[in-house]
Amino acid sequence: MSRESPPGESSFARRIVRRGMVFVLVIVVAASGGAAYLAKQLYDGAETLYRAYGEDAVIVDIRPGMSTSAIGQYLVAAGVVRDENTFRMAVWRSGRERGLQAGEYRFAGAISAMAVIDVLTQGQVYLRPITFPEGLTRRQMAELFGASDFGSAEAFLAASDRAELIAALDPEAQNLEGYLFPETYSLPRGATADDLVEAMVAQFETTFDQDLRQRATELELSVREVVTLASLSQRETGLDEERSIVSAVYTNRLRRRMPLQCDPTVIYALELADLYDGNLTRENLRFDSPYNTYVYAGLPPGPIAAPGGADLRAALHPAEVAHLYFVSRNNGSHVFADTLRQHNRNVREYQVEYFRRRRAGGR
Repeated sequence: MSRESPPGESSFARRIVRRGMVFVLVIVVAASGGAAYLAKQLYDGAETLYRAYGEDAVIVDIRPGMSTSAIGQYLVAAGVVRDENTFRMAVWRSGRERGLQAGEYRFAGAISAMAVIDVLTQGQVYLRPITFPEGLTRRQMAELFGASDFGSAEAFLAASDRAELIAALDPEAQNLEGYLFPETYSLPRGATADDLVEAMVAQFETTFDQDLRQRATELELSVREVVTLASLSQRETGLDEERSIVSAVYTNRLRRRMPLQCDPTVIYALELADLYDGNLTRENLRFDSPYNTYVYAGLPPGPIAAPGGADLRAALHPAEVAHLYFVSRNNGSHVFADTLRQHNRNVREYQVEYFRRRRAGGR
């Protein structure tokens, strides 16, 4: 037999159940509201600029094989990102978790986590510069390379032996002397001497463009002859206003079958033999080498240094002058002459008398 409920019991129970359901709903709403608030904070935080390192900049090295979590921890420790949750939100928002690239990155100033993800996914690695001034030989370039963080001088010299890189323009080249274009190059960590040498030859080919190649053809000069002539002029003067004039002197002497008598070619010959001590003597001028333009007529066998773009253009567009001689004024500039008599007079004034006055104390 069933028991009848006391009056009012059923309504009381229903009220208890309803209150319980409301309490649970309040908890769920509160929890979801908290989660939404937290999500909004992380969402907004991914766009907030942040910086916690004390230096002007910080360099981070993302190694190949690092997980997304490990990258986040590393960036937080480096002071680039606020916390791991912010980093994870930025990765989630970007949808590029698999696009994070290894490499060395430099961060300077405050940056958002989203911007950090952009840097890592676009592979905007930190590039280190190395500068090669005009007029260096490949040996001197190797010394600069060896003093950098990129590698050894021996590695650069070995790379500069890769004559095949320039064979299309100069099939006679035995190495890359003259074709390693002087410039500032920006390289990522891990770049090798071969990478750099390839970039330098590519820059030469870009600079020695179709117009210059066409001009060389018109003058019946090979690329090797142009670069060699340009290297002589480069080693003689660093003044823009003199490049085409020096080039004209050598061009005029070649036309007259006069020896070039270019001192830098003698120095280069001595350097190849490891005999140059910084001084050029009369005896050195008789040193037997095909590069010695006091001993052998015509251009030397190849370039003696790396000419710049202005030198290459000057070699192909010499000034319209009749000069056959020049001598240093001892201030970086030169005085030019058409005849030997004029030249001898200039030598007396700017060399003999100049050093005589210096020995006499400047009187």
